[in-house]
Amino acid sequence: MKTNRLTVGQAIVLFLKNQYVERDGKEIPFFAGCLGIFGHGIVAGVGEGLQENPDFRYIMTRNEQASVHIATAYAKMKNRLGAFACLSSIGPGATNMITGAACATINRLPVLLLPGDIFSRRNVAPVLQQLESPYSQDISVNDCFKPVSKYWDRINRPEQLITSLPEVMRVLTSPSDTGAVTLALPQDVQAEAYDFPEELFRKRIWRIARPRPDSDILSEAAGMIRASKKPVIVAGGGVIYSEASDILKKFVGQTGIPVAETFAGKGSLPYNHPSNLGAIGVTGTPGANEFTSGADLIIGIGTRYSDFTTASKTAFQNPEVKFINIMSLNSIHISIVHCRLLLMRGYALRSF
Repeated sequence: MKTNRLTVGQAIVLFLKNQYVERDGKEIPFFAGCLGIFGHGIVAGVGEGLQENPDFRYIMTRNEQASVHIATAYAKMKNRLGAFACLSSIGPGATNMITGAACATINRLPVLLLPGDIFSRRNVAPVLQQLESPYSQDISVNDCFKPVSKYWDRINRPEQLITSLPEVMRVLTSPSDTGAVTLALPQDVQAEAYDFPEELFRKRIWRIARPRPDSDILSEAAGMIRASKKPVIVAGGGVIYSEASDILKKFVGQTGIPVAETFAGKGSLPYNHPSNLGAIGVTGTPGANEFTSGADLIIGIGTRYSDFTTASKTAFQNPEVKFINIMSLNSIHISIVHCRLLLMRGYALRSF
């Protein structure tokens, strides 16, 4: 097996620059580069890797939290087909990114966080602004990222990258599991060299699939739509991320079913479209909430029915209301009624 002798920092950068995504036959690099502020916790490892790969862009920011917010906005504008990595030193520099990580995770937007970490060998501590625990040598402030990350790992040995980096990409490119991914990098381990297999650095394409609908469920969903008297579509972020806005517009034009939008789904239809009711839920418009309150069928497209959307499960007042929920976001483009059927009675949700 052919190998490349690289430091952990060099290996991470080389891996990231060779990751691509493909959907509908369009192939693009997944990472646009990295954002962040260099400090002693990151410069000797990942910094060296960036210096040797000038085509992998580095953009200096003024605040670590701003780095993550910029990366989150970029991922949203790229419909989750592109991302940035965010660098930070140890201690306060790392904790500045926690709020941004929570924002990315709760909105299911891919962001990679690469905070420096305390020395794995432990003989150098404390270091400058390093925050250490008085009762354990096995945790650092980077453990604070665990609750707000969709995937979290700490690289204590170079060879751990071989299994960790593909898992990082699996989560970042998953339509359902994506969010903030944190890879904590101890300062000493970043600079350790290892004979990594060449295979790890070859171009890798992550295909974003569009699953086809089950014909029986499709037929049942169509029957429910035909039988309904007061249907309403709730359009979420999945419509936009799946680039299904034109198909939604065509579907609405053919059926006349009105559309209410979630926060993430704003813009699913043009604001002045005659079937656009506006926002739904706690911060919704009177028209949208009046329609959904009396609806006998809710067609949820790319929405998770969050607390804001459902007004704490009070938005749907019709005792006979039924739900068709399109759970697989990337299948919207293929069929607007690829559905999993849900029935809500007394706000107790069950599937059939």
